[in-house]
Amino acid sequence: MTIGLVGRKVGMTRIFTDDGATLPVTVLDVSDNRVTQIKTADKDGYAAVQVAFGKRRATRVNKPLAGHLAKAAVEAGSVLKEFRLAKPEELGELKVGAKVPVQQLFKVGQRVDVQGVTIGKGFAGVIKRYHFGGQNASHGNSISHRVPGSTGQNQSPGRVFPGKRMAGHLGNARRTISNLEIVRIDAERQLLLVKGSVPGSSGRDVVVRLAAKGQRAPVKVQAPKAAPKAAPKAEPKAEAKPAAAKPAVKQPAPKA
Repeated sequence: MTIGLVGRKVGMTRIFTDDGATLPVTVLDVSDNRVTQIKTADKDGYAAVQVAFGKRRATRVNKPLAGHLAKAAVEAGSVLKEFRLAKPEELGELKVGAKVPVQQLFKVGQRVDVQGVTIGKGFAGVIKRYHFGGQNASHGNSISHRVPGSTGQNQSPGRVFPGKRMAGHLGNARRTISNLEIVRIDAERQLLLVKGSVPGSSGRDVVVRLAAKGQRAPVKVQAPKAAPKAAPKAEPKAEAKPAAAKPAVKQPAPKA
């Protein structure tokens, strides 16, 4: 797993390409990611990078966390996230207390996975929660138009199986949208514009990583092939001179 960034969903907008097409994009604010700790396999048992994002009042931070942040000389943040590293080389030039710029980790055209918390919608029925079709609205159906119907079997097994789709709490769950394309990067304001939608409402925290699947391989530019060398022309052969005609031998005239 490679290092990512913690950000905030600003909202959605659209941008226009050079050929006039419109693209729906989500704006993510990934500024001010501070490195609070670097873990190594020798000391901690695994390699990881811990970053802080956002702001929090010092009076709202407990003493153990305050001492941990003071050791790194980093301001307290609203989110403290750890990214595990598959290889120590992925750490690069990151140091404790430094900020991680967006252009150091991501490039335009790359695919990313964005994780967030979906919008909570409270208690919902099966039609809204699982898109059930509902029952008949004809005569004979009384107050049972949007109910799920039977949920179990007969005497055997005589119970409802776990995982049965029923009414319940909808939303407010952690979800990840994979393979979102980075359309534009604003290095000055540390904004990331990704094509498509992102879980959660505007103002919620998100986590952005390089896509685990579907990452496009870099296109290799092939060198132009050299023109084939022309075969050397064969020298024309000397024309053979026609043989000299032999003089005709006169036959003796027949005797009478």
